[in-house]
Parts: sequence; C-alpha cells; structure tokens
Amino acid sequence: MIYADHAATTFVSEEARAAALPFFGTDYGNASGAYAFGRRARRQVEEARASAAACIGASAEEIVFTGGGSEGNNTVLRGAVEKARREGRQAHLIVSAMEHPSVLATCRALEACGTAVTYLPVSHDGRVFLDAVVDALREETLLVSVMLANNEIGTVQDIAGLAAALRGTGVPLHTDAVQAVGHIPVDVHALGVAYLTASAHKFHGMKGTGFLYQKKGAELPPLIAGGAQERGLRAGTENTAGIAALAAALAESCALMAEEAAHQRALVAFTAEELSRALPDLRVHGSGGAHLPGILNVGIPHVRGEALVHLLDLRGICVSAASACHAGADAPSHVLRAMGHDDGAAMEALRISYGRGNTMEDAAAIVCEIVRAVEKIRTLCD
Repeated sequence: MIYADHAATTFVSEEARAAALPFFGTDYGNASGAYAFGRRARRQVEEARASAAACIGASAEEIVFTGGGSEGNNTVLRGAVEKARREGRQAHLIVSAMEHPSVLATCRALEACGTAVTYLPVSHDGRVFLDAVVDALREETLLVSVMLANNEIGTVQDIAGLAAALRGTGVPLHTDAVQAVGHIPVDVHALGVAYLTASAHKFHGMKGTGFLYQKKGAELPPLIAGGAQERGLRAGTENTAGIAALAAALAESCALMAEEAAHQRALVAFTAEELSRALPDLRVHGSGGAHLPGILNVGIPHVRGEALVHLLDLRGICVSAASACHAGADAPSHVLRAMGHDDGAAMEALRISYGRGNTMEDAAAIVCEIVRAVEKIRTLCD
C-alpha cells in the first residue's frame, strides 16, 4: 500500500506512542485527583501544555486542550457569539468561503439563530483578498476567521497581513491552523492572532486530541460546560494519554520540519511535472504563492476525482477527491467552487498529500497509476 492522504490523517509516531503508553496502564490516574497518583497525570498534562505552547510561540496558560480541530473551531465561533449575547450585543462574523466544514457548518447554524455572517470571496488561486475583509467590517463584527492553510489545495494565507489590516479595529482574528501546525513554522505572535486551533492526528499524534490557543485576555465562554478542567475553559476529564502523545508528536514534527518539508516539496514537484508531461490538459489548483509542502491538488478534464480514487484504491494507492470530511458525499468541492470553478471542474479534483515515509518511488508509482487510470476511464467513455 502507498498512503498519500496525510492531509486526512497521519499514523501515530513511535515517540508519541511511547509518551502515551504509561497513561493507558501504570499511570492511569485522573489529572484532577488530589493524591500523588493523580498529580502524576496532572504533571504530564502541564508539561505537555508548556511543550505545545513553546512550539507555536505561546505561553502555557494560553493553551486549552480540546478533542480536536472541529471542537476548537466551534469553541471560538460559538464562544464569540455567546459572549456578545451575554453583553447584549448584535453578532456578525466574517469567514472565508473556503474554510473547513467545521467553520462553515457552524456559521450556517449560527445564522439560523440570528447571527449575521459574511463569506469572503477568494481569488482563482485560493487567496483571501485583504481589502475584502476590511470592507466587510461592521460595528457589530465580533470575529474574523480565516484558515492558515487549506486542507484541500494547500494554499497558505497571509494571516499576518490580515492581522495588520485589522489592527486598531478591535476585531480579533481566529485561524484554523489544523493543516499547518507541525508542517510549517507557526508563531502566534508573528501571525497576530487571538485564537488558533490545532489537531494532533494531523502531525502524528492521536485522534481525538487537539488544542486551542486563546490569547491572554481574549478568553471565551466554554463550549462544553461541566467541571473546572482546563481552568474552566473546557469541561471533561483530560485525555492524559492523548495529550502526552500530542506534545511528543508536535515536538518531533517541529524538529523534523525543515527536512521533511524539503523532501515533500520535491515529491510534489516531481508528481506535478510528470503528470503534466503525461496529461497536458492537467490543471494544478492553488499553485501560486505560499503553499504547504506536501499537498498537490489536480484536476483532469472530464475525469471525476472520485472515479480516480476508486481505481487507485484497487491498485493499493490511498489518495482523496477532496477533504476526508466530505468523503463519500459525491458533491463538488466547495473550495474549488469558491475559487471560481464550475461544478464539473470541482468534481474533477484529486488531492495527493505526501507525508512522513513517502518516497520518490511512491511518487513515481502514483504518477504511473493515475495515468493508467485516466487512460482507462477515457477509453471507457469514448
């Protein structure tokens, strides 16, 4: 099997597994326990918090552990609206049209309850127009949310530039950094954000764990009510094993980042070049400007991405037609639609996302099998 869908999820690294293992067995205590057994778990949670904070240039007290990126995004969006409701203020949110479903679906749910939402247009190569953000601001704007790196096409937004444009407006900025953290350098102060979300399983940690950065003084009402865990910002017994794995995986990914990014960029460049040579009508989506190192999104006219996924699966190759969150939906990519592609072109998207362990031999095999699959589909359709 050749796995090239690392934007969907990654394997749990050996270091992460080793960090988590004691908390499945000998050190299974509740981190809220007042006795020494519980304090061992608490010590691990706090060490992990400090480690994760250091990886993104934050302070430990600004990190809240969550169940993943979707929970973090919901916490910020719903928390901003709830805070405004408590203060008797109107609510208006600004988000890009190519955000992750956990942002867009939450915004639609909030709209149904009376919150106004502006969906920002993007350029043909998937970039947010900074002027459009400023033009969309209203007196009642609570929050701007723009993802740092897109999960389908890999474009990296100018979040620092956006933060600079918002400076002096009093409107905080949130960025969904799930695809970025552990893969490209991320520093919350350089970015200028008030909130940032991350998910461990995207950088070789465990599924079901993540963290939310909340800038000191910008804390929001919790999404999950209950106990006083996470300083009252996120109720529920801490997943000590998952949190330990998160910290270990993130530290490892940051240490390997430069080497892995260079290798993944070489794989992407080879794949794009060889596919373009064999399939001259191939489109590369979101190729201009800053980009994640391992993601390549292509479109082949009159060849549906989902059909290619199934044919490649039969040959032992794992890629996707869009994000894993839309798998099986058989719907055009909302990201490509936002970029101006019609439904037909948006159904032709194929995402290859390289990661740790992929080789040039993998890339060559993927090229060969894509070309073979395209020829088969076109022969059947002739």
